[in-house]
Amino acid sequence: MADLITFGETMLRLSPTGGERLSTTDELALRTAGAESNVAIAAARLGTDAAWCSKLPDSPLGRRVRRDVETHGVEPLIAWSDTHRQGVYYLDDGEEPRGTDVIYDRANAAITTTTPDDLPLGPLADAELFFTTGITPALSRTLAETTVTLLEGADRTAFDLNYRSKLWSHDEARAAYDSLLPAVDVLFAPERDALEILGCSGQPREIAADLRDRYGCDTVVLTRGEHGALARTPSGTVEQPVIPADTVDPIGTGDAFVGGYLSQSLAGAGPRRCLAYAAATASLKRTVEGDLAVVTPDEVAAVLREHRGEAGRA
Repeated sequence: MADLITFGETMLRLSPTGGERLSTTDELALRTAGAESNVAIAAARLGTDAAWCSKLPDSPLGRRVRRDVETHGVEPLIAWSDTHRQGVYYLDDGEEPRGTDVIYDRANAAITTTTPDDLPLGPLADAELFFTTGITPALSRTLAETTVTLLEGADRTAFDLNYRSKLWSHDEARAAYDSLLPAVDVLFAPERDALEILGCSGQPREIAADLRDRYGCDTVVLTRGEHGALARTPSGTVEQPVIPADTVDPIGTGDAFVGGYLSQSLAGAGPRRCLAYAAATASLKRTVEGDLAVVTPDEVAAVLREHRGEAGRA
């Protein structure tokens, strides 16, 4: 039985290499990428017994996704579809002033048709923690309903707002969050999303306390980009600065943070340890090409030793 089960779409990521652009490149690197599988992979690589639940097309592309997730020690719990496709996204990466562009090609993907009847609810019910993100209910009305059902049926839950403006509007997201979050025990909320989508105001500690009281969550982890993160728990608030890194690829940093946090939470650690471990995992992820946190516990421990003075503070 997995301690952590995540649920959501995993896509194929296609991106040029060596500074090329999509409009001119002759070669594309192929990788797998999805917020929920990214979290499961990060946690699994750090010692958590993790599984990822999804729906994939019964095709070479769907089987590639399954294989890649399993390679990193995550158990795939898959419903297969004969009639739908594999979602893809294209990454046109660039530094300032050009910036990075993400182009989604995920319409009619197999995941969008997933109902609770498609899924192995036994493992989901038995898991110690169920995790998903705000990306999943944004993909279809069916998935929105399925997400509510799974959150309400799980024993303990975690959720990352993970707002994507290309998937839905502020108003649509706010309505969905308001229906989902009362079933969430551990909420990961980017400060920007809390302000812009959920209408919070005030200082970071006040925002985290507001969200915890508003939705009845046990813990709210407010992530603040370069300003670090904080966790509001029943016993108070703990803060954690960013651990700096030489960035190779920033995509997936937030998922690595969540995976690192949950790996320690499931191991029984307190919020200070969870936040420090999350920050170290996120820092290491930024040194790796692709969306996945291909890291080890020894590497995280080394980062924490080096940055001991930057550990979480109450």
